[in-house]
Amino acid sequence: MAGSDTAAPAAPDTVKILIAGGFGVGKTTMVGSVSEITPLRTEERLTGAGADVDDLTGIEEKNATTVALDFGRITIGQDLVLYLFGTPGQQRFWFMWNDLAVGALGAVVLVDVRRPETSFAAIDFFERRKIPFVVGVNGFYGDHPYPPDEIRDALALPEHVRVLLCDARERDSSRDVLIALMDQLIASAAGGSGSGRLTGPGR
Repeated sequence: MAGSDTAAPAAPDTVKILIAGGFGVGKTTMVGSVSEITPLRTEERLTGAGADVDDLTGIEEKNATTVALDFGRITIGQDLVLYLFGTPGQQRFWFMWNDLAVGALGAVVLVDVRRPETSFAAIDFFERRKIPFVVGVNGFYGDHPYPPDEIRDALALPEHVRVLLCDARERDSSRDVLIALMDQLIASAAGGSGSGRLTGPGR
């Protein structure tokens, strides 16, 4: 209405989050389960040509893999929208990680307790770049044989890194992991600037 003093609502914070981890830990599944839009996927079928480099031990049922990225979006609240970027897990596609990490405020590292070593590289990647992250322990078939503290010790994680049991197939479970990461980022922002408002590069 002309002459109205009503201010336009503030645009929500948009935050870039990476979903990372080893080959076959559930990254594509998590992005797909929680995204409010149809996720963008860059999956290709596994073929015999990759038999010598694709270790399917423990994930014999896997028949496709992400070769570039997954992309999804989730609105956490009126003032917060997350853009989710799933990273490729196979070593030959790790060159993509540096580009995907540009502008990211935080990450979820997914771990499969059957093959925890497959996610060591992702943990090291974020630690070296000082990108905050939480660890989501993806319980395949709903199975969680180890408590978070035991997993923390096995991964040699510092105390400030949260370890959460989850099921990447379930929207609420995946959303809880993302909310835990955002709580961590907001608390850090409040401690650093006093505003509690998330800011990324160029903002």
